[in-house]
Amino acid sequence: MKKIFLGTLAMTVLLSSCVSQKKYADLEAKHKEAQDLLNSATVKLNDCLEEKATASSRLKTLEDQNAFLKANNQELINNMGNLTTLTTKGAENLEKSLESLQEKDLTIRKLQNAVTRRDSVNLALVQSLKGVLGNLDDDDIEISVEKGVVFVSISDKLLFRSGSYNVTSAAKEVLGKVAKVVNNKPDFEFMVEGHTDNVPIKTSELADNWDLSVKRATSVVRILQNDFGVDPARMTAAGRSYYIPLVDNDTSANRAKNRRTRIVVLPKIDQFYNMIEEGMKDPAIGGTGK
Repeated sequence: MKKIFLGTLAMTVLLSSCVSQKKYADLEAKHKEAQDLLNSATVKLNDCLEEKATASSRLKTLEDQNAFLKANNQELINNMGNLTTLTTKGAENLEKSLESLQEKDLTIRKLQNAVTRRDSVNLALVQSLKGVLGNLDDDDIEISVEKGVVFVSISDKLLFRSGSYNVTSAAKEVLGKVAKVVNNKPDFEFMVEGHTDNVPIKTSELADNWDLSVKRATSVVRILQNDFGVDPARMTAAGRSYYIPLVDNDTSANRAKNRRTRIVVLPKIDQFYNMIEEGMKDPAIGGTGK
């Protein structure tokens, strides 16, 4: 009986020992799992703390901005009336500016039309001059257009003897052809310019190169008036001496080029303005057409 009791006791102790070890292992596993969860929670907590710090900083910035906006809100409201006034004035100024630009654009178009008409008239004049003078040597006479002005440059060897201001008989034929063209163009005025080389001259009749250039221009004007009936009110005589040379006066050939008489043909000023006024009446640019 005693042996049976001891056996039973030993079996009970053995079974009790096996249960304790299994529980220990379970507890140890649960402890590790809990530790892992704690570590994970700690990491998340740190992340949340950082996010909170960032959010707090942004909140502070937004609060500062909100305070600034609130502080300026009333000032903006007070300025609304002034802004409305300024906007109205700005609109009025813009409208005036647009009107001014339209007027300037219209003026430019009128001027362009006038210049186009002037150029057309100049082209017809040049063609007429080249038609009547085309048989002359190019070295003796040159016809050109510069900046809306027609120039007829005639070599002095065609018009005068050396040092003289008396027009030769042969030159009158040339001047007669020029007169024929200008007489058919009553809307033009012209200036006769005398040019010399830089060789000084002084005689009983001539004081200097100025004197010679003026007298040569005057001689040509008188021929055009007296022999060919050109209206003297349309002509101007001018002397330029040797101060506007075509080339340097360093050779005899160059000095010969500089000795010339130039006829400058240009529209009458009032005629040019009439062209502009006619352009202003053009319906295509808003004119009345009357």
